Parts: sequence; C-alpha cells; structure tokens
Amino acid sequence: MPLVQIKGISGYLSIAQKQEIIRKVTDAVVSVEGEGLRPVTWVLIEDVASGEWGVGGEAVTTEALRNMSLATG
Repeated sequence: MPLVQIKGISGYLSIAQKQEIIRKVTDAVVSVEGEGLRPVTWVLIEDVASGEWGVGGEAVTTEALRNMSLATG
C-alpha cells in the first residue's frame, strides 16, 4: 500500500489545489506501480504552521512563500 506524505506551509494551498495534488500524485504512483494499486494509494497532505518551517536557516512564512511564487511566475 503506497503512502505519499507531503508537507507544506499552512494557508498557502487551497483545498482545490490540495485535491489536485492528491489526484496527480496518485496518478504518478499508479503509473509506476500499476493501476491495481489506485484504491490503496494514500496521499497525505500535512500543513505546518507559518513560521515553523525553515529553509537555509530562516523561517518561512505563508506570505514569504506567496511572494516567492509571484516572483517566479
């Protein structure tokens, strides 16, 4: 039974975006492991509170992540 865990900063992704990630990640797993595993492929998205996630020694906030997203396009 495949289990994919994804962590992200709380408040950044909408429910619709999370559902799209779940569908697409499931499709990716099934494309490698076989269609028969679709019913038992789990995708878990966990939110980490803004400011409790660090990259390069700096805390990352939801606002900073949105700014980075806008800067890249």
